[in-house]
Amino acid sequence: MSDGLEGVIAARTVLSDVDGAKGRLVIRGYAVEDLSGRTRYEEAAHLLFDGFFEDAPSDLAPALGAARVRAFAEVAALDEGLARRDPVEAMRALLARLPDGDDLPTALLLIAAPAVFTPAVLRVAKGQSPVAPDPALSHAADILRMTRGAPATDAEAAALDAYLVTVCDHGLNASTFAARVVASTRAGLTSAVLAGLSALKGPLHGGAPGPVIEMLDAIGTPDNARPWLEKALARGDRLMGFGHRIYRVRDPRADALKAAVRKLASASPSLPGRVAFAEAVEQAALEILREHKPDRPLDTNVEFYTALLLEALGLPPASFTCVFAMGRVAGWLAHAREQLAGGRLIRPQSVYVGPQVRAAA
Repeated sequence: MSDGLEGVIAARTVLSDVDGAKGRLVIRGYAVEDLSGRTRYEEAAHLLFDGFFEDAPSDLAPALGAARVRAFAEVAALDEGLARRDPVEAMRALLARLPDGDDLPTALLLIAAPAVFTPAVLRVAKGQSPVAPDPALSHAADILRMTRGAPATDAEAAALDAYLVTVCDHGLNASTFAARVVASTRAGLTSAVLAGLSALKGPLHGGAPGPVIEMLDAIGTPDNARPWLEKALARGDRLMGFGHRIYRVRDPRADALKAAVRKLASASPSLPGRVAFAEAVEQAALEILREHKPDRPLDTNVEFYTALLLEALGLPPASFTCVFAMGRVAGWLAHAREQLAGGRLIRPQSVYVGPQVRAAA
């Protein structure tokens, strides 16, 4: 028995391999750093779907564009009351309206849905009208356009693509495991994705990048980094964006996203200063963690540069988990189909530690 299923093998997968000791993430045979920044999200989704959907075309972009248009029909159910909820809760409510199939059209609709619903939720919450998708655009470019109501630059779309690809799959994390458990019951792909999204919402999983921005804003200047971080550790606070359940060295996704942020900064007049500040905070945090916790490996994780990248794209911190879901949904769907191919219901056992049988009063 293991707390949190630590070290327990619960699935055989061809989708991704997380090597925490070496700091390596491999997605279907490719190192994440070789996919991020070089691959569009549509291509990454096709890579994950390969072998699980026989009718998947070699280019998913046109079908995914059409799926965004279909998903937009559900935005009519978004009222002001729902839009006032936490964005991930509002998006989940709209997602629950989708039919529970297990075929490629359902899968594409489920990839399209977070990308369409999140911008609509953000806009309605601000008193603005939702923007309909443009199926001719790339997935990343259309997400930014629907969010802002104006076209994104090529550099911005490429940066969002880098993020979505970087987080598209990551072994048997909590949300992916939740999706596989539900898929194993043959409930349907929508049910599996809803389970994954609900797990991702938790602050110990996908709900963490937003607080990185709060930490950076609270620190304010590079000179204040070390004293602020020292006080946070003295209070017993966790330094957001550092440490990981699996990685015992630097999270490879952090470097992939750091490269994406730097590339975006090269096309921005204001972003380089924010990047330099964040790098100063990162360096101070790593030094302090090595000094205060020398026996515990704590390095930069994916959350730190996720926060910086999504902030640079003008996405509010409250939406970060929704954007995470936009990328991870392709992985959830591929894992759900892989689980269905195996056909085995996931049914672990528990160890009873309650009172022994006793006579009723």
